[in-house]
Amino acid sequence: MKIVHTIRSWLARRYDIGLVEEFVDEQAHKPLPPHVGFWHTFGTLSAYLFVNQVVTGILLMIYYRPTTDTAFESIRFIITKAHFGWLIRGLHAWGSTMMILCVLVHMCRTYFMGAYKKPRELTWVLGVLSLGCTVTFGFTGYLLPWNQLSYWATTVGTEITGVIPWVGQYFMTLLRGGDGVTGETLSRFYVMHVVVLPWVLTGLIAVHLFLMRVQGLATMERVGEEKPIDKSRGIPFFPNHIVKEGVIFCLMLAMLVTLIVLWPVELGEKADPLKTPKGIKPEWYFLSTYQLLKFFPKTLGLFVSLIPGLLLVLWPFLDRSPERNPRKRPIAVAIGVFALALALIFGALGYFSEREITFSGRTYDFDAYAVPHRIEPGKK
Repeated sequence: MKIVHTIRSWLARRYDIGLVEEFVDEQAHKPLPPHVGFWHTFGTLSAYLFVNQVVTGILLMIYYRPTTDTAFESIRFIITKAHFGWLIRGLHAWGSTMMILCVLVHMCRTYFMGAYKKPRELTWVLGVLSLGCTVTFGFTGYLLPWNQLSYWATTVGTEITGVIPWVGQYFMTLLRGGDGVTGETLSRFYVMHVVVLPWVLTGLIAVHLFLMRVQGLATMERVGEEKPIDKSRGIPFFPNHIVKEGVIFCLMLAMLVTLIVLWPVELGEKADPLKTPKGIKPEWYFLSTYQLLKFFPKTLGLFVSLIPGLLLVLWPFLDRSPERNPRKRPIAVAIGVFALALALIFGALGYFSEREITFSGRTYDFDAYAVPHRIEPGKK
């Protein structure tokens, strides 16, 4: 404590740290709305997981080499020979999945509780952009191990951009650095993943958190009728809500370690441009879009797949109802439930499509549209 007092005295003689202390104290003891619970911890949990991605990503960069000759071998060295390399890579790989899931849960909670309404429209838009940035993180990082699955999934993913009218081929070439997925593609994705996107997402999160702390969490009152939160009824941010977030963080850390031990991330085979594996599919967060594109011509399908993202950005300006309570917003809630159901259905169809599954002793071949066809014994 004496050291802390000495440092504080040294800073106080040079800077007006009283303003900083006053701001921190005000934010720490700002009361939260009475309805705030564990569902409100997923926003902070997403930030925790972003820190995990940054720290583990920096540690992986010590051994990772972003070239077609060394990328796969460097990952194999990390998980087999580097001290705790398997743990660091597992935290990074599973952390990416959990971060996207937590951001999605956070967005769903915000939507169904009407927290995107005036005056928090910009906070919502920044959240949508953060979700897009997080998914792009997953897309660019997927190629870096340079294995068969990542190589061909990236080939399919970048081909989709080629159907954009007029500029599609130029944009696909810009992404790939050429006509195909090569070492130039790997270098570009690596730069995007470790340099560009971290700074972009850091800026989005910083402004998002600033607006959230300045405006406070939304209550269940109608737009324009929000009243200052009574400290006697509100939930103190510190220590009450901080403890909740700490509990959720510990549970998430335990879940990550469990996933790493029970379901370690496989490296697979090294990428081979001359050998196309069967049933290449994107990660789970792209499955619904991947399946949706099969039901439309390429160009039309691309524009249809962009509609959900555009609606998310514009939704605070389209939903003019002053109500926030879900029970008083049946149409908005029904639209949200319908959208989630569609995403889950198309995701399930994407998962089962183009694979063989044996059920109750019978083998079924699911075609591209996930329609099952029974395979008779002895026939292929």
